[in-house]
Amino acid sequence: MSNWSHRHVLDLAAFSVADFATVLELAQRFRAMPVAGARKLPALQGKLMTSLFFEPSTRTRSSFELAARRLSADVQSFSPSSSSLSKGESLLDTARTYVAMGANVLVVRHRCAGVPQSLARDLEGSGERVAVLNAGDGLHSHPSQGLLDLFTLARHFEPEAPGPASLAGRRIVIVGDVLHSRVARSNLWALTACGAEVVLCGPRTLLPEEFAAFVAAPPPGQGQDPVAERGPIRLSRSLEEALPGADAVMTLRLQKERMHQHLLTSLDTYHRRYGLSHDRLALCGKPVPVLHPGPVNRGVELAGELLDDSEVSLVEEQVRNGIPIRMALLYLLATGDAPALTAA
Repeated sequence: MSNWSHRHVLDLAAFSVADFATVLELAQRFRAMPVAGARKLPALQGKLMTSLFFEPSTRTRSSFELAARRLSADVQSFSPSSSSLSKGESLLDTARTYVAMGANVLVVRHRCAGVPQSLARDLEGSGERVAVLNAGDGLHSHPSQGLLDLFTLARHFEPEAPGPASLAGRRIVIVGDVLHSRVARSNLWALTACGAEVVLCGPRTLLPEEFAAFVAAPPPGQGQDPVAERGPIRLSRSLEEALPGADAVMTLRLQKERMHQHLLTSLDTYHRRYGLSHDRLALCGKPVPVLHPGPVNRGVELAGELLDDSEVSLVEEQVRNGIPIRMALLYLLATGDAPALTAA
């Protein structure tokens, strides 16, 4: 894995198929390690991960911190309410403070798109060697979530050897509020890179036509697409049209505030049209798994009985897989080489 070349992880648009393979392979190895209880891997002993979360988070923050500890790294947490930001300190100066304390990796989450990228650029410009890992920025990107979703699907299709090839030719349906979802954007880059066909399904107010061409060109500032041939994206306005032939279905959290922006008429209407249930899932024509990035609005995106059906729902599996995926990312950014996987 010495071919890892990313100094930061900011957006999955910059990942090649080989990059996805590296992360999934390492995550699979980490997942297989007995690291429960007192058993930890000494892979990042002496390294410091600082989590800079300017936006509330339960799963992502806890998962990153647990992943760092399982690799024997030190963990430092930032709380905006008790920081010097309230005294006028800039975000960049806050980051520099933690870098001066020895942080090797900054895990950054912010409600505004582009903040992790700006921090990475400014810190590089001042000669700092710290790595920046985007834990979610505005509507832009959530790389680790996209990777754990990819890992979960790959493990479902190929449990012993999950990799990009596990997704090639698969049809993945993503349902819901794509417009406001950084998770959907990261999944589009990841799934199409691995050769999957992605069907986006939702109302026009939450799924504009422009998303059909989302991966047609690299994002601004990126020279070229590292993936030679991506899987296709197509749009659908009804589950009855989108689900037949699907290999997996991912539903997205519906943000209830969208009703106040006149993007939805009612939650009941949304559930009737786009909510997933066992009956709706039968339209796929075969047993398929269901994913959701969480938190789930029961009875809106998913019927409660479907969410609780462990034969179908991979939601808890996604949470489990978040730890080895984030272990892999932290390791690669902190060292850039393959670890000696022995427990301490």
